[in-house]
This record gives sequence, C-alpha cells and structure tokens, in this order.
Amino acid sequence: MTFVASPARATHTGPAAHPAGLWRVVKTYDHAEGLSCCFRQWQAGDSHCRYLHGYALAFRFTFLAETLDDRGWCIDFGGLKPLRAWLHETFDHTTLAAADDPELPTLRALHAQGLIQLRVLPAVGCEAFAAHAHAWSDAYARAQTANRVWVESVEVAEHPANAASYQPASVGQP
Repeated sequence: MTFVASPARATHTGPAAHPAGLWRVVKTYDHAEGLSCCFRQWQAGDSHCRYLHGYALAFRFTFLAETLDDRGWCIDFGGLKPLRAWLHETFDHTTLAAADDPELPTLRALHAQGLIQLRVLPAVGCEAFAAHAHAWSDAYARAQTANRVWVESVEVAEHPANAASYQPASVGQP
C-alpha cells in the first residue's frame, strides 16, 4: 500500500490491508424498537412468571469474522434488514408459548379467535429467546457471507435490570 500526502488530504492507493485477527461487530435493537411480546413460564411454580406478562424486548447480536469483505466490513449492517423483519414477526405484539405448555390449546383458541398472534417456540424466557435468535441470526449471517461471518452471542433484555445471553459452547467457523 502506498500513501500519498497532499496539503489538502492524505489518501492511499492499492488494496486495503487488514491485520490478522478476529473482527467483532455488534448490532442492537433496543427497547424502543417495539418488540413487545407476552409470554408465561408455565413451569415457574409459585413465581408470578407463571402468568402471562410482557416486555418490550431488546436484542444485542455480536458477529465475528476472521476476514473482512472487500469493503473492509465484517458484516453489512444494511444487509440485516431480514433479521429485523424476523424479530418483528416473532416478537412484535405476539404471544409466545412453549411447545410443551399445557395451556397451548387455550392459546391456540385465542389465536383462532383473532385475540392474539401466537408463536410457539421450543421454550420461552430470555434465555430461550437468546438461543432461538442465535440460531436464526447465525444461519442467516453464514448464508449471506458464505460462512465468513458467524454469530458469537445474542443477548436479550426484558428491561435494563434483566438480561440473558446465549453463546454456543463452540463458537467459530465449522
């Protein structure tokens, strides 16, 4: 790489050089995003969490890459519109139920009556939402970048005091 200096500005010519290492970028969708959903943790026993309740969730995605693209980016933030759309489809004004919730027939009936938008997931709660969002976003990032980028972790927050994150035991390229 050659650097050319002028009184007005300094520029460079030639291919960009990127040092070897691990590149980490973060994309967030905060509480103002409007991802307001309702759920219950039916196995919560005596906890008030066994009742239907809701939050405007916030998400934090951490993407990793060992190499940058030809623009010098880990991932194109503008290319994450499908991730945002998936978050809205899954968590925006929806009722989330665990696949094993014994009240699932009741929730399905409410959905059929047009009273709720039901989404059935393997499990519910911040931890489960983080794992679910990780699976979707990691598959998306890998597909969009030919496995150059993957998702290290996803954090989900109910509010500023309560959050959970998920990171697979083995993070990295296959």
